[in-house]
Amino acid sequence: MTFDPNQMDVIDRRRVEAMVLGPVLREFQDEIGAEETKRIARSAITKLARKQGADFAKGIDSNRLSDYAANKDAWRRHGALEVEVIESNDNKYSFDVTRCKYAEMYTELGYGDLGELFSCTRDFEFLSGFNPDIKLERTQTIMQGASHCDFRYTLNE
Repeated sequence: MTFDPNQMDVIDRRRVEAMVLGPVLREFQDEIGAEETKRIARSAITKLARKQGADFAKGIDSNRLSDYAANKDAWRRHGALEVEVIESNDNKYSFDVTRCKYAEMYTELGYGDLGELFSCTRDFEFLSGFNPDIKLERTQTIMQGASHCDFRYTLNE
C-alpha cells in the first residue's frame, strides 16, 4: 500500500506539516532571522503549491474555474472552513471565509505567526499551477487578523 497524502483532509496535512516545519523554522529564525527564514520557506512552499495545483488540474482532468470551485471540499471538510458563497459561475467564483480552523490550529500549535506562510501563501500559487488564466484577488485574511477572508476568483479570457 502506498501512502498518498492527497487522501488526507487538507487540515490534517497542514497540522502534520506545521508540527514538523514549525520547530525547524523556529531554529532557522534563531540562526538567520525571521525574515530570511520566511523568504526561503515561502520560496519552497510556493514552488510546491504550483506543482500541487498542476497535479490537481490533472487529477480532475480540468483546469476550468467551475471545476476548481466544485472540487474545494478537501479544504473544507469537517468544518475546516466556513464559507459564504457570493457568486459562482464559469467566469467568477467569489466567497468569504467566515471561520478558519486553520488559523485556530496554527495558533493552538504556537505557530500563529507562521500560518499565513503555511496556508495562505499557497492559495495564489496553487491557482497559478491549476490555471494561470484564473486570477485571485484577496484583500484580507482571518490569519492576519481580519474578520473574514475575501476570495475573488476571475477567469481572464
